[in-house]
Amino acid sequence: MAQLAAKSKRRTASREMRRTQLIEATIKCIAKKGLGSTTMANVAQEAGLSQGIVNLHFESKENLLHETLRYIALDYDSQFEKTLANSGSEPAHVLRELMRMDLKPSICDPRKLAVWFAFWGEVKSVPTYRRICNAFDTKYDEILQELCNKIITEGDYSNISPVQVTDALSSMTDGLWLSCLVRPGSWDRRQAMQAVDSYLRNVFPRHYD
Repeated sequence: MAQLAAKSKRRTASREMRRTQLIEATIKCIAKKGLGSTTMANVAQEAGLSQGIVNLHFESKENLLHETLRYIALDYDSQFEKTLANSGSEPAHVLRELMRMDLKPSICDPRKLAVWFAFWGEVKSVPTYRRICNAFDTKYDEILQELCNKIITEGDYSNISPVQVTDALSSMTDGLWLSCLVRPGSWDRRQAMQAVDSYLRNVFPRHYD
């Protein structure tokens, strides 16, 4: 029984490794070709595998793309949760660390960003993409709004809306990501964080002096 269990575990691990390999190949293909031009054959070639292996694990391009979006969304979520857990309890510090995380090389990677923007471009027409993106976006917005609300209360800031600040920070992140994607050669991570810090100082001067 122990041998059968161990064998089954190895098969499961091998299957997950193969699926991850194919998803990472898909990310590379989308970054190069876009969603519409990426085919199962492209993914197989990128992964160095047969198209039959791709079909075995995902059955269709639709399933493969769906799982690829979930993969990059969960990767971001994992880093978000880790940052949230390791940033202490001071709201202003946690908020800044979350913004800094968005500009880390592991997040602000032109290849990953190309995939994000490709999926975002299809959100309106593909309900499954919309559901995945909306679920995560709602979660992040609620956490940022809660942090902003605590900062507003602590600093007795008047006429500041946590929703508006969250929207502004999200828009700033999207814009910085787009800049990184379209001009990676001249994009500067340090300057991008300085822009974020400048906004935070302007909105919450007593917390970001």
